[in-house]
Amino acid sequence: MTTLVIGATGKTGRRIVERLQARGVPVKLGSRATGFEWQDRSTWGPLLEGVDAAYISYYPDLTVDGGADAVGALAQLAAERGVKRLVLLSGRGEAEAQRAEREMAKARTEWTVVRCSWFAQNFSEDYLRESVLAGEVALPVSDVPEPFVDAEDIADVAVAALTEDGHAGELYELTGPRLLTFAEAVGEIAVAAGRDLRFTRLGADAYAAELEHHDVPRDVISLLRYLFAEVLDGRNASLADGVQRALGRPARDFREFARRAAAGGAWSAA
Repeated sequence: MTTLVIGATGKTGRRIVERLQARGVPVKLGSRATGFEWQDRSTWGPLLEGVDAAYISYYPDLTVDGGADAVGALAQLAAERGVKRLVLLSGRGEAEAQRAEREMAKARTEWTVVRCSWFAQNFSEDYLRESVLAGEVALPVSDVPEPFVDAEDIADVAVAALTEDGHAGELYELTGPRLLTFAEAVGEIAVAAGRDLRFTRLGADAYAAELEHHDVPRDVISLLRYLFAEVLDGRNASLADGVQRALGRPARDFREFARRAAAGGAWSAA
């Protein structure tokens, strides 16, 4: 089955591409480099031609205006073009993400939702990596715990849903096997990386000002403020069994992620 991976260069997308290619599955890449634009619907059709299954990751996040509607429109077009199977990357505790799930389900095709907690890889492959390298992670979060999920698990579940029978109509909530506060997660990274590292709690306004100082775009700042203020308010402070249900094995622990990332040089100074 030819599989389209939308968001092919992202944290989950590139891992999914690697896994599909290792299995010998024909893959089409959906990214700006291949002409795909979420804001330009004329770019959708050409990439959907000849596709049997598709992984959908909306950029920058399903919570932004128009995200849910765009996912629904793409799912409908995919069904019209003969795509048999859709897998959506969704966010845990996000109302608009859950609306996107419902919009996708309206299309007449098999679908699976992969609803995820906060990515562990945000510490190693995103802007938080720079904070780790600087020795301080400063965020506007309280001591509410989060079940950080490993992107490797997300990719494994997505590939199973894309290539195997038995996942149609399933909503898999993916979390790690343990609840950690951000301070505890930073402590795990410090031990794994052998670095002096501290966590500092900032107020929302101070955090936004710091981002502005580093020339972060206003729309990105707004999105981050929403995620930290709303999604990390305690609503996700519980474990889910999506990895076990989808794969028949436990989810990877944050400590395993931290050790693997450190061994791979994620927090080594250039």
